[in-house]
Amino acid sequence: MPDQFICGIDIGSSKISTLVAVNSPDGKEPRIIGFHTAPSRGVKKGLVVDIDQVTAAVDQSVEKAERMAGQKITKAFSSVGGPHITSLNSHGVVAVSNPQGEISQEDVDRVAEAARAISLSSTRQIIDVAPREYIVDGQPGIKNPVGMSGIRLEVDSHIITASLTNLKNIDRCFSDLGIENSGFVFSGFASAEAVLTSTEKELGVVLVDIGGGKIDICMYCDGAISYSASIPLGARHITNDIAVGLRVSLESAERIKLFLTKEFQGYGRRDLPIQEAKKKNDNIDFGSLHLPEAVGDITPKLLLDSIVGARIEEIYKLIAEEIEKSGFSSNVPSGLVITGGGAHTIGMVETGRKVVGLPIRIGFPKGVSGLVDEVLDPQYATNVGLILSAGKNIIDHESSMMKFNQIFKDISIGGSVSKIKDLIKQFIP
Repeated sequence: MPDQFICGIDIGSSKISTLVAVNSPDGKEPRIIGFHTAPSRGVKKGLVVDIDQVTAAVDQSVEKAERMAGQKITKAFSSVGGPHITSLNSHGVVAVSNPQGEISQEDVDRVAEAARAISLSSTRQIIDVAPREYIVDGQPGIKNPVGMSGIRLEVDSHIITASLTNLKNIDRCFSDLGIENSGFVFSGFASAEAVLTSTEKELGVVLVDIGGGKIDICMYCDGAISYSASIPLGARHITNDIAVGLRVSLESAERIKLFLTKEFQGYGRRDLPIQEAKKKNDNIDFGSLHLPEAVGDITPKLLLDSIVGARIEEIYKLIAEEIEKSGFSSNVPSGLVITGGGAHTIGMVETGRKVVGLPIRIGFPKGVSGLVDEVLDPQYATNVGLILSAGKNIIDHESSMMKFNQIFKDISIGGSVSKIKDLIKQFIP
């Protein structure tokens, strides 16, 4: 069986990233062969607001990724997120079709369809249905019921829906570039696939993907996704506050934000040095940034507490509200795993622990090989998650096709013809 090419395109508010990988059928992790990221245009808080600009930005990202991979991109999975995302948990029930009481994959598919049968507005579309648990004859907590014996099969499913208008706009961008959309994946769900461990999912954890203009949230309880949401606030708002507070341009504010992170925290390190940084009375020297504006005297404590810290506190208060709103706030002992480009912001971990009162760590994507030097960074967690999700879907599809082919092979054409002949002979005098 040949290797299969997988492409994932993350359409975010600050960047549009394209990742191309080879999915090996021997079960090895996907191998990255192409990658490129371009500045996002025409996207605000996860919503497409200018199709032409989005199409141009996607085209730029895809073209560079194609050159690196040496492969034409004809199909791709797309991430989707933003405040238009909603979720709910649904219940489905069916009777097992096999008279012997053995549950088949067909029964699992039917009960999944029964769970999907919900009242939905014409402006909404289901983008994902994830089973939380199966119940066989009243016995809960079953992860895979295929092959088990039972009469009644039930499922608790988590359903994620999105704005149909926004999905059609993304489809339009893809079709204009000659790319077939293989499917939509919620950004938070994709990031969770890339950064969370199975232990965290079993114990209960909150995945927080902090993007430029939005924050996507996924909550896991007992190993299954239980709640999804999105907040229309992101790391770009921190940049805006720096620009207003220091009276500089947005470009200069972004450079200052990155400078603070590297100067006092460092990528991937715990932000314990922040307390030491706040104790310094010396003004911050921005001379190495060569900013066009003249920045006045400012101390680390003033900048980190009054400008950056205030916005981070607001972000975590909104996250805490969503956790409380979900109804699963007591079922997440693993705390928060923050990822996305905003996870690098100085003070993000330390402030979050104070506001939310739960353990927090920065999530780095894993599970892929190849050209991973740039990709294994929190800001590309969604891209990696798209590849991993697509790989699982392909494997599941192929295994189903193999089972179907085997059933077809087991049916002997010669034997069937002979049985028909014997049946006809019974009616011949």
